[in-house]
Amino acid sequence: MRRTGVVVAAVLAVVGAAACGGNGKHASRRSSAVTPTTVAAPPVAPLTGLPDPTGASAHRAALDVKVENTPQARPQAGLDRADVVYDEVVDGGITRFLAIFQSTDTDPVGPIRSVRPIDPSLVWPVGGIFAYSGGVASEVAAIRAAPVLALDEDGAGPAMFRVSSRPAPHNLYGHPDKFWARGGTPIPPPALFQYLAPGAAFAGQPVASFTVDESPDRSYDPTYTWDVASGSWKRAYGSKPFVMADGVQVAPANVVVQQIAYTPAAGASGATGQTVGQGPVWVFSGGKVAQGQWVRSSLAQPAHFVDASGNPILLAPGRTWVELAAGGVTLGG
Repeated sequence: MRRTGVVVAAVLAVVGAAACGGNGKHASRRSSAVTPTTVAAPPVAPLTGLPDPTGASAHRAALDVKVENTPQARPQAGLDRADVVYDEVVDGGITRFLAIFQSTDTDPVGPIRSVRPIDPSLVWPVGGIFAYSGGVASEVAAIRAAPVLALDEDGAGPAMFRVSSRPAPHNLYGHPDKFWARGGTPIPPPALFQYLAPGAAFAGQPVASFTVDESPDRSYDPTYTWDVASGSWKRAYGSKPFVMADGVQVAPANVVVQQIAYTPAAGASGATGQTVGQGPVWVFSGGKVAQGQWVRSSLAQPAHFVDASGNPILLAPGRTWVELAAGGVTLGG
């Protein structure tokens, strides 16, 4: 399922990828009987809820990668292949991604950038490997205290590389297979979301598109539009599709807009988001939206989503983007 040659080539171009029976002596007088054969269902990937015929998701940890989102970093590589992506606010309304890979490989991924104050709280429930390019000393110490194998450029070895066609610091990329070769636990990671049963419909109000209030000047506010043919939410900034280096537009099955409070962090590189507690949530799936609350009791537990009656909001199996938004949502259509 890897796209190594295609994606690496695209990145370099854009930025510079039994028989059994009788013994022959006696013929049986009994009619032949067919023994029913039970075929085991393929394992389910924990971070997508989808069947995994390859079984790869049962044998590796989560890979958490910090990916830049400034205009200089676009088009990025690999985000469309992540099982889960968190979109977090950092300096001055700029956003940055934490992409979690587990069921699907890709090559390369990046550009890889520094750790931020919110990141330890995001990776705590899944553990695994955390790939980043450095950061403020207190934030590096915090991620190294989290239950992850933290790898920066100095410690990643051949898992990270720089391309010459982009200026630093926007030119650091990674090879997921080489990260996974370093280990990481737990294997497999626990699920982050609750999913609908196969064939079950998502309960919510129809919506054609929506825009997330992320940044003061609106330049980092993504818009998602429901695409019936692919059963996914196509991501864009304004009218410009959000595409990767190989030309593929990001289009997850689910988008969760989790409104959180951001507060200044003393001695940190920017604001930190409060991900433990509760707050408003909008869950988009199947061309519909369900509103409710996100609730998270501790760092060790992921957030879960409930409607106004306290019932869990179940996601469609598939890839999920979580917008950790300072503001709300504008619905369209």
